[in-house]
Amino acid sequence: MNICLVGTGYVGLVTGAGLADLGMNVICVDKDKAKIDALARGVIPIYEPGLEELVSRNERKGRLRFTTDLKAGIESSAAIFIAVGTPPNPDGSPDLTFVRQVAEAVALHMNGYKVVVTKSTVPTGTGKMIDQILREKNGKYPFSVVSNPEFLREGSAVGDFLEPDRIVIGASDARAIEVMKEIYKPLFLRETPFVITDVASAELIKYASNGFLAVKISFINEVARLCELMEADVEAVATGMGLDPRIGPRFLLPQRHRRGGGARQTVRPPL
Repeated sequence: MNICLVGTGYVGLVTGAGLADLGMNVICVDKDKAKIDALARGVIPIYEPGLEELVSRNERKGRLRFTTDLKAGIESSAAIFIAVGTPPNPDGSPDLTFVRQVAEAVALHMNGYKVVVTKSTVPTGTGKMIDQILREKNGKYPFSVVSNPEFLREGSAVGDFLEPDRIVIGASDARAIEVMKEIYKPLFLRETPFVITDVASAELIKYASNGFLAVKISFINEVARLCELMEADVEAVATGMGLDPRIGPRFLLPQRHRRGGGARQTVRPPL
């Protein structure tokens, strides 16, 4: 299957290379010509363990290409993945300008049935917004809108993509679900859990997951402060808590520790 991946930032580059490694023909599109030229030369703009080899391997096999030609990417692909940035507005809300621009470009250049997939971290309701843009600006071809959130961690993103805890697919029609299952078929065959739901629920799964992980980080930071006051060992406390399967050890380990004291944890949740 031919896939167009729009955006070659952290999420986009890992996702594009990962999809190519699953056997898809992926064309990664970005409006930054200097970045695309560098990627075509094998220069990776970010450091992520295993990413350079993943990109290089799939370029050699002819399954991964880089371009600034969004029109060609859309026209030649069955699925378009949106992985553009959603920077915060002054009030803290995400700026969806780039998402809207990609949706408008898809509507303009659509030449047949397309599955439009959001990979960017977006608020609930974004899928409905994309659907509305496509309906208003494209009245000729059928399409489906899908939410397929990512759960990548910096430092282990390649492994997180190729061996995920779960694949979340939010779609409103069976045709789109079958396309997504085909894309992720190698992971399905490895018995990776698939969560099939509606678009809004998939969008909320991402936000709720990030929020819950942030709660765990904030909680262990407060426990670290309490350990300092009580002359307790925060690492021992975190270990004792984490052995409870209902809690788990992840995101409970302070970054620095000395016996009798604690430290604030600075681990970031998935993007």
